[in-house]
Parts: sequence; structure tokens; C-alpha cells
Amino acid sequence: MSTEEISLINEFGAEVPFRVLQTTNEIDLKVLRTVCDLIETNNLDLAHLIQRMHATVTSEQSKGVGIAAPQVGINRRVILVQRVDKEREFEFFINPKIIWKSEILREGEEGCLSIPDAYQPVKRSLVITIQFQNLEGILRTETIEGFAAVIFQHEIDHLNGILFTDYSESQSYDEYRLANEIHTLYYKK
Repeated sequence: MSTEEISLINEFGAEVPFRVLQTTNEIDLKVLRTVCDLIETNNLDLAHLIQRMHATVTSEQSKGVGIAAPQVGINRRVILVQRVDKEREFEFFINPKIIWKSEILREGEEGCLSIPDAYQPVKRSLVITIQFQNLEGILRTETIEGFAAVIFQHEIDHLNGILFTDYSESQSYDEYRLANEIHTLYYKK
């Protein structure tokens, strides 16, 4: 990590939220549009980063279902996701990447802590498989579906400099079928 990133992480204690970067600020937007670098799991500042990210996403000002490190000014591949599929609070994922996506999509309205007052429908894969590391550096895989899969795709997009507003309402139907279309076709038989 850079000296600036380490300074930002350690500026305050673990219970103090970060400032969430906003697309309305030109400097913040540049950070949000940057593809993030991998992070070493043996980095001594990683646990503190995760704790402060948790304080940020659960703070009264934010109250999100997920957050990615670039949203707090750290261009490293770390995300926190509320595990709505496991009825858990939040889990962190280090160097996550999507290694498989279903062709069946679900459409839902999305918003973002970094994009004030913007909501729009986005089509995302219903089921994904991710690969990530834990704090010990052990590589893991997990298959996730439903709304939890949407949160993961949104947060992993942040690691690649992609914002949900980059998806237009005219996302292509050529390769995918929406989950509700499959449901309708199946039950019409």
C-alpha cells in the first residue's frame, strides 16, 4: 500500500468511519474510476481497513448493504458485503473476483453510497461464483445467488472502476434471459 493509503487508514481508530467518496467531486470520481490493485493479506493495516470500512457502511450517514475500498479512498481489492443470504451482518472479501456468472439475470433498482440520489434498474446475473482470499491468504470460492449476488457484483464492479450508472436501461437481452421471463415460460407449460 502507498504511504497515503496507510496514513488514511490509520488516521483514526477502528470505530471511526471513513468519508465516503462521491462522484460529484472530481478528485473523488478519479479514485472511483481507477482499477484497484491486489492487496497482500499479510499487510498489517488490512484488519484496521476492514474495521473502519465496517464502521463506515453501518454508520447512520451511510447504512449500506456493501462497500468497496475505493469508496473510502483506498484503491485496493477489498469489499464488505451484508450477507442477506446467510442472515449475517457483514463479511469481508480480499482480492475477490467473479469466476462464473449465470446467464439468467435478475433486474432490480440499485443505488450507491458514492452516487447521491441516483437509482436505476440494473440487470445482473442471478447466480455467481467468486474467488477470494481470507486474512490468512487462503484462496476460497463461494457460489452466491439472489440479492446477495447483486451486492457482490456491485461491489466488485467498484474494484474495476465501474459504477452502476454505467449500465444503461437498454442492457442487451441477446445473451441473457431475465429470471422472471424464465419463471413465466416454465409455469406456462
